[in-house]
Amino acid sequence: MDDPQAPPPSLTALTTYLLSRTGKAARTRLAARFADRRLRLWHHAVLAALSDFGPHAQRELAVRLAIDPSDMAKILDELAADDRVDRVRDPADRRRVTVTLTDAGRVLLGELDAEAAAVRDEILEPLTADEREQLNVLLSKVFTHLTAGT
Repeated sequence: MDDPQAPPPSLTALTTYLLSRTGKAARTRLAARFADRRLRLWHHAVLAALSDFGPHAQRELAVRLAIDPSDMAKILDELAADDRVDRVRDPADRRRVTVTLTDAGRVLLGELDAEAAAVRDEILEPLTADEREQLNVLLSKVFTHLTAGT
């Protein structure tokens, strides 16, 4: 008998459909794990950017992560409240705020990275280690193409 919840085969034949559904499943699972900690995916993104690229002006961080500046302010308020980031006004330009990752932020980032790795392992469970590496290489290639020049 036909599964009444199964998507049409004409959709599952489309790579874009599979990417979308897989991405949505991964994002939903990761968001649920972060929500248990009263955090969102943007918290992870901000901590990762500060770890990878170092201190950033708040506005530049919003641009880098494509987060609305007012949303960025709220995310940073939440992270600063728990001493995960420091924010300092530039004495030469009081409108400029520099954001820096703290030691507590690095610890939290490690925990969130572990959560992300666990979700990755759940989602990619049917793949071998070599297949996972190949998928990552291919997706990185497509992502680089899509983001070139942005």
